[in-house]
Amino acid sequence: MKAIIVDDEKHVREAVKLLVDWQHFHIDTILEAQDGEEAIALITEHRPQIIFTDMMMPVKSGPELLEWLDRHYACGKTIVISGHDDFQLLRHTVKHGGVDYILKPIDADQLHDAVEKAIEAWHREENERNRQLQSNIEMNQIRPVYWEKILSNLVTEPSAYEQSALALAQEFGMDRSVNQCRLAVISMDTMNKELKQKFEANSDLLFFSLTNICNEILRGTRSGVAFRYMNTEGEILILLYGASEPLTVLREIQRGLAAALRASFDIGLSDTRPFPTGLPSAYKEAKSALRRRNLLAKDKQIYQTANTPPAVQPMLSFSDYAEQIRLAVQSGSPEQIAKAAEGWINAVRTLEIITPEQLELWWNEYHVVRNRWLVDWFGDRQPELKSLLNASSPLAIPSDDGGSLSINQWQKELTEGLTELSKHLLKHQHQDNNVIYEIAKYIQNHYHQDITLQEIANHFYLSREYISRKFKQEFKVNLSDYLSDIRVEKAKLLLLNPNLRIAQVAGMVGYDDEKYFSKVFKKMVGLSPNEYRKVNQP
Repeated sequence: MKAIIVDDEKHVREAVKLLVDWQHFHIDTILEAQDGEEAIALITEHRPQIIFTDMMMPVKSGPELLEWLDRHYACGKTIVISGHDDFQLLRHTVKHGGVDYILKPIDADQLHDAVEKAIEAWHREENERNRQLQSNIEMNQIRPVYWEKILSNLVTEPSAYEQSALALAQEFGMDRSVNQCRLAVISMDTMNKELKQKFEANSDLLFFSLTNICNEILRGTRSGVAFRYMNTEGEILILLYGASEPLTVLREIQRGLAAALRASFDIGLSDTRPFPTGLPSAYKEAKSALRRRNLLAKDKQIYQTANTPPAVQPMLSFSDYAEQIRLAVQSGSPEQIAKAAEGWINAVRTLEIITPEQLELWWNEYHVVRNRWLVDWFGDRQPELKSLLNASSPLAIPSDDGGSLSINQWQKELTEGLTELSKHLLKHQHQDNNVIYEIAKYIQNHYHQDITLQEIANHFYLSREYISRKFKQEFKVNLSDYLSDIRVEKAKLLLLNPNLRIAQVAGMVGYDDEKYFSKVFKKMVGLSPNEYRKVNQP
């Protein structure tokens, strides 16, 4: 667990740190702030469960901090430590969810009891949240899926509205008087690390949790409905059609998600469109707003197409760095690979804006280049690559613990992916050399038989094209010429025996046709078999 001590006097903060038995309460992280404004920044970042605060502080006072906590972080448990025995301050504490009000000088036993009460309250509420969540899941496992399909289909096929108009009106108040709407998309690609890990094994539970929280807020004003979009992977849409101000509703949803899941989300919002015919264009607008947002921004926001213009910045192409990276991968040197990856990442670091649109473009460039390398290096024997940047699915945004784009994490994943590729290449080259030499040995042992490229391909379970290309790379000669060289060399030895006819020699080295054998022999030696025999007779 985490705790934060907010007081403008350092000796008071030190006293609290000494008086609380942190180990007993399983609190392993203790933060400090000198005023309410600094506390808000730390609370937003670290989400501590227990908050100790003074009342009279500069910049932002204790009462102001309590009001902010009540609005934005109600799940945190606050203990006020004040030097003022003032009823109004005590009343303000109770009104805004404070657990206890302790007067200075601090009594150790009283502080211990207050912390114990705060932690019990936090665990009780956390258990209730989890219980309520589990209960809702058990009660609503089938019903949401039905509506997800209906609403998802409505976004892509607005004409389907007539079939479901009555049911939509009864369920969501979406009657025929609704003629305008806005559509919002919750971005799932920049979730914080803690939430990703928590729901890693059960993404369905994550989507249920998110839509359930959204709909609890939307139902209060009958202003819309949130649902998992079934036509793409990993999207939640919010259809807004009520009288409430959309931005106000969406900000309330952001606060609700932050309070329940301790995570924030970017949201893309469309312009107002006719309902239901404008749903397809509204979806594209909301997606476009998200795709143009700056991933380097730390705060999660609501983006609209009108206020999210396309980013104007220097052109940067991954392809310009591909050759250096290719050479580093082929070198097999981890140091060279890291250096080449760093060259690309350093260029990225010069940008002030990086959008999902730009990131996807780079990802596509990387995979076009990488797939060309795979064909050149591995042919039809391509390896199974496990690292994220070698995957064939769309790129997941490399993020930090808070869910923002992390260029350091990106550099790490890129270097790991290239290193993995390099290891496969070295292993493949070693195996290639072995199998090509096995093929050469096979030809040497079976030159006298009627062997063909197809027969060799079947024998070694490789394609004809692959064998032909790799054999030429290794021996600098076509496989057919390699076979002819062996047969002619063997024929030279046999021709020294005057008792063997030319036809017999031809058959013994793999030629059924004596004339064809003589033609090949003369082309390679410069003499016919008979001429060669006469010249080389003892």
